[in-house]
Amino acid sequence: MNSSKSPGLAGFGILKNTTCHTEKKISVFFSIIFMTVGILSNSLAIAILMKAYQRFRQKSKASFLLLASGLVVTDLFGHLINGAIAVFVYASDKDWIRFNQSNILCSVFGICMVFFGLCPLFLGSVMAVERCIGVTKPIFHSTKMTSKHVKMMLTMVCLFAVLIALLPILRFRAYQIQASRTWCFYKTEHVEDWEDRFYLLLFSCLGLLALAISFLCNAVTGITLLRVKLKSQQRQGRSHHFEMIIQLLAIMCVSCICWSPFLVTMARIGINESHSKETCETILFALRMATWNQILDPWVYILLRKAVLKNLYKITRGCCGVHIINLHMWELSSIKNSLKVAAISESPVSSKQINLQPLSSTGQ
Repeated sequence: MNSSKSPGLAGFGILKNTTCHTEKKISVFFSIIFMTVGILSNSLAIAILMKAYQRFRQKSKASFLLLASGLVVTDLFGHLINGAIAVFVYASDKDWIRFNQSNILCSVFGICMVFFGLCPLFLGSVMAVERCIGVTKPIFHSTKMTSKHVKMMLTMVCLFAVLIALLPILRFRAYQIQASRTWCFYKTEHVEDWEDRFYLLLFSCLGLLALAISFLCNAVTGITLLRVKLKSQQRQGRSHHFEMIIQLLAIMCVSCICWSPFLVTMARIGINESHSKETCETILFALRMATWNQILDPWVYILLRKAVLKNLYKITRGCCGVHIINLHMWELSSIKNSLKVAAISESPVSSKQINLQPLSSTGQ
């Protein structure tokens, strides 16, 4: 019987003969720890975002706060829903035949895994594009990137991720219980049908594309900030650039390190016909790496702020005894300062005013 077209029995064939086993006590412990840490981290980030949004209501920062809030809320619900289902599966001794007769739980689990996997990647790339536009084209950003447009982008990203997650269900392809019997996803064992390969390649290609867009836009933003810092002799063109560059490097490193193993593994399974015996262990390791990205997201985007960097600088300076960077007073937020300096450096009106000031003084 073709399990991919029989929702009631989908995935149960691998339960009898599986080469991937996990220790129940250790797995439950790590699942609870991951879920708890993720929920606490993202809840703290949401509280910080709400407080920051009440303090700063500038148009330039409102778009960043909305996108960051969408990312953190998505990570929070991802830990909450996926973590709760995973703990329930472990607590039920992974007996899918007993509690998943109609395959509803596996379908919900698979949809959530795809949605909460792709949506943060999409939001991260949108945030990178928004930062790139804000730094390189500040006038266009201030006029076009309004809160209304950002909310529309958030809605479109979520709807697109939902469509990708529901695509197998719409095509009457049930999500499969994986070899470890702990989670559900696309078919990853004995993939022979072109449609099963298509889902794996679509997921991995979209995720890798989102990482590539984030990397490219963050690189352009970092180079632009360095150029503005070298040209500007003002105080506000120093410390906030240091903060922004550190954030960009952390974002790129965490996203690429955490998500690349899982995305590359899915692409490899979708391309290759034969699979090695380490496929199950490799997928589990890559999945746990991807889970760490949702835990680290709030710390990278929100909590790695000027106060933390300032304290790290003081500790490094005290230990090394070398004056690395002359940090001035942290007057304004990094994003606001970056936009302000970029706008001053690129605006032709401001340059004309600066050139006319000496003429007016001589005329007097």
